[in-house]
Amino acid sequence: MTAKARFPTRLVDKFGRVVSYVRISVTDRCDFRCVYCMDEDMTFLPRARILTLEELAFVGRAFSELGVRKIRITGGEPLVRNNVIKLFQDLGSLPGLEELVLTSNGSQLTKLAAPLRAAGVRRINISLDSLDPERFRRITRVGDLERVLAGIDAAQAAGFERIKLNTVILRNRNEDEVLPLVEFARERGLDLAFIEEMPLGVIGDHDRAEAYYSSDDIRADIERRYPLVPTTESTGGPSKYFRMPDSDVRIGFISPHSHNFCGDCNRVRLTAEGRLLLCLGQEHSVDLKHILRSHPGDMDRLKQAIVDSMDIKPHGHDFNLREQPLIFRHMSHTGG
Repeated sequence: MTAKARFPTRLVDKFGRVVSYVRISVTDRCDFRCVYCMDEDMTFLPRARILTLEELAFVGRAFSELGVRKIRITGGEPLVRNNVIKLFQDLGSLPGLEELVLTSNGSQLTKLAAPLRAAGVRRINISLDSLDPERFRRITRVGDLERVLAGIDAAQAAGFERIKLNTVILRNRNEDEVLPLVEFARERGLDLAFIEEMPLGVIGDHDRAEAYYSSDDIRADIERRYPLVPTTESTGGPSKYFRMPDSDVRIGFISPHSHNFCGDCNRVRLTAEGRLLLCLGQEHSVDLKHILRSHPGDMDRLKQAIVDSMDIKPHGHDFNLREQPLIFRHMSHTGG
């Protein structure tokens, strides 16, 4: 029996869910400081603690050989990492991988959109929480809206199969922009996903319970102008999609609070420092960096650790906006 044959061709957890999707963070650093993602004064990981691009590619290969068909590269902001295009090229050449996708804040896309597409990235998600330059800067603390809009233009010109905007709506912050953002997506032919704020890490900018604006609230805002028709379409993640009768644009909702999606979870996350997180809202994890550096090049050992990790994948998260987060890692440390 070959080494490859000793391992399953798909990853199944103890609840019978097939894990076919892994999100890989390549850095905890970002050129923005979004209020829902990180604190204003962040301490980032030293370079020695994060996985090398070669180690990340090795992990990606292990997952693909274990049946994972979709890899999403995240951060922080993944495109601020030096030479990151090499990683996309390595992952894009994996024979078993069906989808290589990216989540970005858009700031680096004017120079990197075309190389990303050439490396095999099929779809891209771009964060956009406001169309007002001053408000955009307040939400991101340092971001330049015009630079992001230029990045969206570059992504469209590069010819990705689909581009989706990701938006976090906060009450008393940007809830009045739901319809303008929908109009922007319709005009550009872009998909749009509204994401309820994830309660990860302690932040000082706002009270999460007071700022909470549910997917149901957002849907009601949209339906004052556009009827939404449910669809069974899926991109392999947690979004529930709707369409408008007069547009090809898809409107998605990611609702960890109002419509928990744990029952059909098909994904795990790898942090930039090599920690395999089995759940976004729990601390169950496996230290893959220890295996990579204690036993360099040992694919069998790495695969066995990943297979064994399925036994500790929990049924789901228990987010509670009225309590201090039990998860003290920020979203930027978690991986997008």
